[in-house]
Amino acid sequence: MIPRLLAAPAPGWTADTDVVVIGSGIAGLVTALRCRPHGRVLLVTKALLDAGSTRWAQGGIAAALAADDDPGEHLADTLAAGVGLCDEEAVRVLVTEGPDAVRRLIDLGAQFDRAADGSIALTREGGHRRRRIAHAGGDATGAEISRALRAALKDADIEVVEHALVLDLLKDAAGRAAGVTLHVMGEGQPGGVGAVRARAVVLATGGLGQVFSATTNPDVSTGDGVALALRAGAEVTDLEFVQFHPTVLWLGDGARGQQPLVSEAVRGEGAHLVDASGTRFMVGRHELAELAPRDVVAKGIMIRMRETGAPHMLLDGRHLGARLWERRFPTILAACRDRGIDPVTEPIPVVPAAHYASGGVRTDLFGRTSIPGLYACGEVACTGVHGANRLASNSLLEGLVFAERIAAALPDDLGPAAGEPEPPQGAQGLVHPDACTEIQRIMTAYAGVLRDADGLAAAVRELDRLAATAPAGAAEPGVAAWEATNLLTVASAIVAAAGRRTETRGSHWREDHPDRDDDAWRGHLVTRLAGGGLTTTYEGMAIR
Repeated sequence: MIPRLLAAPAPGWTADTDVVVIGSGIAGLVTALRCRPHGRVLLVTKALLDAGSTRWAQGGIAAALAADDDPGEHLADTLAAGVGLCDEEAVRVLVTEGPDAVRRLIDLGAQFDRAADGSIALTREGGHRRRRIAHAGGDATGAEISRALRAALKDADIEVVEHALVLDLLKDAAGRAAGVTLHVMGEGQPGGVGAVRARAVVLATGGLGQVFSATTNPDVSTGDGVALALRAGAEVTDLEFVQFHPTVLWLGDGARGQQPLVSEAVRGEGAHLVDASGTRFMVGRHELAELAPRDVVAKGIMIRMRETGAPHMLLDGRHLGARLWERRFPTILAACRDRGIDPVTEPIPVVPAAHYASGGVRTDLFGRTSIPGLYACGEVACTGVHGANRLASNSLLEGLVFAERIAAALPDDLGPAAGEPEPPQGAQGLVHPDACTEIQRIMTAYAGVLRDADGLAAAVRELDRLAATAPAGAAEPGVAAWEATNLLTVASAIVAAAGRRTETRGSHWREDHPDRDDDAWRGHLVTRLAGGGLTTTYEGMAIR
């Protein structure tokens, strides 16, 4: 049985605000800044303000900024990457509002790299047929965006609480979101478990990569927002589509936790994927070769590893030269050299690793979830933009555009003051923290890049065994147990969806069902938590 609430002490303190934003990546920071004119805003973050995934984004942010580009071409590339499951209206919002949203980000202080004529320098990544990726500091785009937004936050009269783990959603008697419970760990702040009462709650908690053994995600990415939403009764969609980044620096067998990313932009600048013999194995697999969409490249690497028995493939960028490496990719260059690899003189060993969740908490075009007053933005959300596979560098743009849309909808949505939160009710329980490693092992073995019915069934059995320990009170309340319970909740939802979708599409690859099946599976899987168990239902899409 999956807990409907985290077993936590009763709130020992309360705070009141109009909008509480959970998360401090691009989605959370932009939401907080844009919502401030509409009322009081409290921004809550699990660790430090810059500890989330945004600061690690290397490649850049995609938008049709060039004179020879237009939103229609960006839309076509996004739809192609999403393999028939994108919400075209959501993509149209993204690509048409994106360029001006990037310009407003520049107005907030973000400094992108410039070409010799002073225009924004643009590069190309997998799946894009134009150069439309704006970058900063060569390969430190996320760090620059985070810096600019944090600087803007200082002048915005927004209260910030760091080192605070969100636990559960509070609702009023009408079922509307009325705040959250938190566990605060920071010094100089109210300690322990408390309650924030709010008229609107925005989840911007980022990803869930830590559910796998190897990931590009930081340690804080334990699926807290998706797990909270499920426990609250919200709908989550498309969780089977977990994108594995094709080129993550191989650190040896058994490496765990966050792994260094080798940006797709390296291939965009001309680096080649090769096997140990020097053969470019992606040539002939796809018309774009190394610049094919990420699912295609990740699968190509895994197939070639299986064919050759090699533990990794190689990314050869020696021909790019020292000057380009030092100018465009200083962060990647340093990370490789720190581990004894010099990309200027030798190929980089790479493997796929869990990178991005294309699915998440289901929202409309203004970030509204199925629970009134609860919004979601960024990687935690499923806006319909990504479909079965996210196009490279659309993630930062999605967080930016839909954060502004939440702020635009808020004045009409807020209404009168929220009702008094009802006392939390429901089955409670916690998974022991020692289960985290076991959850990661199960997910990596059975629900990683390669999946089949037998493996997914084994994953269900093993995850159910771990879930059975939760109601028995095997773990004491605390951050480690709360995170373990969130990981188990999210892992169970991913496996439930992956087991249902008996086809191969985008980042979901079923070896026992290797073909795409539009007749049976051109639609979305919607997962809910009810009565301690997950239900997953299929909703077909209209054919346009």
